[in-house]
Amino acid sequence: MDLVITEKFQVAQVIARVLGANQKEEGYLIGGGYLVSWCVGHLVSLAPPEAYSDTWKKWNYESLPILPEQWKYEVRKETETQYHVLKRLLQEEKVERVIAATDAGREGELIFRLVYQQAGCKKPIKRLWISSMEERAIREGFANLKEGSAYEFLYQSALCRQRADWLVGLNGTRLFTALYGGKVLKVGRVQTPTLAMLVEREEKIRNFQKESYYLVQIQMGGMIAISKRIDKKEKAEEIAEICQNGQAVVVSMEKEEKAIVPPKLYDLTTLQRDANRIFGFTAKQTLEYTQSLYEKKLVTYPRTDSQYLSDDMEQTTKDVIKVINQLDFWKEIRPFHLEIKKVLNRKKVTDHHAIIPTVEMASADLAVVPKVEYKILFLLANRLLCATGANHFYETISVKFSCNGYEFSVSEKRVIQNGWKSFEDTFKQSFSIREDTKEKGSMEEKKLPELSKGQIFDSVQTTIREGFTSPPKHFTEDSLLSMMERAGSGDMGDDVERKGLGTPATRADIIEKLVKDGLVRREKKQMVPTEDGIKLITVLPDVVKSPKLTADWENALTLVAKGEYSMQEFMDGIEDMVKELVQTYHSVSDEQKIMFGSDEREIFGKCPKCGGDVVKGKFGAYCKNKCGMNVSRVMGTVLTDSQIKSMLEGKKTLVKGLKGKKGSYDAYLIPEGVEDYSYTKDGKEVKGLQYKVKLEFPKKKK
Repeated sequence: MDLVITEKFQVAQVIARVLGANQKEEGYLIGGGYLVSWCVGHLVSLAPPEAYSDTWKKWNYESLPILPEQWKYEVRKETETQYHVLKRLLQEEKVERVIAATDAGREGELIFRLVYQQAGCKKPIKRLWISSMEERAIREGFANLKEGSAYEFLYQSALCRQRADWLVGLNGTRLFTALYGGKVLKVGRVQTPTLAMLVEREEKIRNFQKESYYLVQIQMGGMIAISKRIDKKEKAEEIAEICQNGQAVVVSMEKEEKAIVPPKLYDLTTLQRDANRIFGFTAKQTLEYTQSLYEKKLVTYPRTDSQYLSDDMEQTTKDVIKVINQLDFWKEIRPFHLEIKKVLNRKKVTDHHAIIPTVEMASADLAVVPKVEYKILFLLANRLLCATGANHFYETISVKFSCNGYEFSVSEKRVIQNGWKSFEDTFKQSFSIREDTKEKGSMEEKKLPELSKGQIFDSVQTTIREGFTSPPKHFTEDSLLSMMERAGSGDMGDDVERKGLGTPATRADIIEKLVKDGLVRREKKQMVPTEDGIKLITVLPDVVKSPKLTADWENALTLVAKGEYSMQEFMDGIEDMVKELVQTYHSVSDEQKIMFGSDEREIFGKCPKCGGDVVKGKFGAYCKNKCGMNVSRVMGTVLTDSQIKSMLEGKKTLVKGLKGKKGSYDAYLIPEGVEDYSYTKDGKEVKGLQYKVKLEFPKKKK
């Protein structure tokens, strides 16, 4: 019997239905010779630092760098019930082999392998690698299962990504948190360079100095021609005066026919960008909506970085277009001739081909598809039509005039053949999408009269128009995703496998994390760094905020997945960077500490263990150096704020209600330094430091 493990319950249901595993049990489905079960995202994750050493519990410089020799993993508590179901099934005698049916990508491979390893399973692995949840695709996938060993390098790449993020994030966060006084300063392998790009743009906007410029316009024959930019108002006024009521002569006319080729099909990043620009969806929302459509069998696998289809998909593409053609959506522009071969290129397909709709659109009740998903579905359908459509041809006419020695120009654009833009125009009308380019609209509205070289216009009228230079624009998620995708590419050759920050599947989560951590805020469509985000980038070194370095790592991960770069070599590079970071940045000035240390937490005194400030926190007093000293309890009794202050000052302090074998009692506590303590809780030993005290009992009243 085969055990099939998927990434989500919804996917397990679809696959089980195809395989005939229709009998439902607790945590799995059975039938047709198959057991089908599922993960709930990551069931197994990296263990926290304290699982390795008590020393690594402490957030101080002395405990760094944190570099595990043997990596430890643990089962996530919130999903351990499903893990134990999988573990039992993996160890079941009647299970002869295991089929990995998690999402066909790097993270999907990691999710499956960690469960398999944690359960101690040694059974043969087969890999289901599909790009669609259609029944036909699932049956073909099971008929052509891959050997699990073929994805060993992909698994190694996933481990490298996970461990590198852990090492850089953990060490960087603890290092700069300790150096700058205790306020948590979050550092991430991809998150920090992304934030750095946002902060760099914000600085350019803040430092921008608006400058005025002037344009002289001459009006004649129902046309307006414009001069080049003029810096000085006086000069513009002089030209306007010279040309007023003057004679303008056509000195040149240029006509040029141009073509705009169809856009490529969508990969995840370009889909997220367009969905943000057109519908205002965040990158994460777009991924969620597309994933839901994938699980409904309406679109192909979303987490792809390819914009082409494989050569053997020509008939499939024709079938999908036929289904789209049957919809009323584009009925006004039928019939149409589409060139399928434009989108077929096996060499440019990576793990998965571009995202397109499936033929399931024909039988699905699209009326019940949620509105947001409906928009994504038709965005994908429209792009397939556009990508296979004819070129858009237009003609530009540029005319130059001379008036009393000064040059003026006017231009016009005339559409010759609308081509693929017919689909785009229909799509925009259907969803009431307006263009955001005013100049483009005005240029097309005003048609030039028939003109010829040497033609003269008398008594021209002049006006002056003042304009201002514009600051750089804030990033939207559209433009930020584009920057993340291209980061570091200027310094990389054309032969580089993968460029940019993160992957199409992870960029949305990076953006969401920046927002959640309070380092970036959304202002309508704009992404603006907060003051905390700006200050953080100000103090961090280039090595952790360099887009180029992070892009190099991402490319190296791709090479690991192909077996062209060793896992050991990659991890050695990450560990060397972390060691150098800790060695280089070991202290900061008091002035620098003020940047993050100016919080309003009440200071109770100095820690008797390390001398750090003891402050009032949400869950009680604690040492800002997090040295392990328990400052808020003595002999199991919680101290009041005044008692904590008294103890920290070394004063004799009356504490009532201390617990003893014979009941509770009151006593004066006299602090005499610190001592270790330990106890066992839930099978684990808990260690720390506490006050060493001398007891003095109050005199009994007669």
